[in-house]
Amino acid sequence: MITVHELTKRFRVGSSQILAVDRLSFVVQGGEVYGLLGPNGAGKTTTIRMIVGLLRPESGYAEVAGYRTSESPDDVKSHVGLVSANDGVYHWLTVREMLLFFADLYGVPLREAQDNLRMLADLFDLTPLLSRRCSLLSTGQKQRVTLARALIHMPPVVLLDEPTRGLDVLGSQVVIDYVRRLRDEGKVVIVSTHRLDEAERLCDRFGLLHQGQLRLEGTLDELRTKTGCQTLVDMFRSFFQPVHAAG
Repeated sequence: MITVHELTKRFRVGSSQILAVDRLSFVVQGGEVYGLLGPNGAGKTTTIRMIVGLLRPESGYAEVAGYRTSESPDDVKSHVGLVSANDGVYHWLTVREMLLFFADLYGVPLREAQDNLRMLADLFDLTPLLSRRCSLLSTGQKQRVTLARALIHMPPVVLLDEPTRGLDVLGSQVVIDYVRRLRDEGKVVIVSTHRLDEAERLCDRFGLLHQGQLRLEGTLDELRTKTGCQTLVDMFRSFFQPVHAAG
């Protein structure tokens, strides 16, 4: 489970401060895909970075699998797989070398890491690419490697920040199938994406952010009842002007 409680984060820009996340609270259970959505600058990526321990909040806390980021950052990281918009691959390593390197960073025993590697290579159709240097991979191939990297230590929590950026329809479908598999396995999943049509297909519940605050939360049916709008796009057009789909 992920618990976010009253998270607050400010950034200094010149002589002024920007309130990026404002007393944000939500909970995500195992076997649930939570869509963290909002206009550009709403605080989505900042929130994900605080959950995983890459940023320190000014107040509030994030708790992952019973560990608070501020108190046990290493334990939190060991329970989380992070997929970001950046490809996250080391271009001078082969796919096999990179995945085993990350498994070692997470303390996965070699034999277990090799078993995980074989399973993930089959799942993401990476077997023909294992001996290829990451610099020679296409954008879609790099994203499949990034997805495998996030699971090499078999974490119970997966955070996906713009996971389909730069992918074509087929590449995006790999991500969609991946998220559905994670949900079926009972993992905790948070997805931040600017593709609202994909979010409707992927997510069980949604948290709609605006100016760092959680303005709306619920299932799609609950949000439709609250807003009178049928789609997430219409909700953003009605409630968050000017409109920029999540980013």
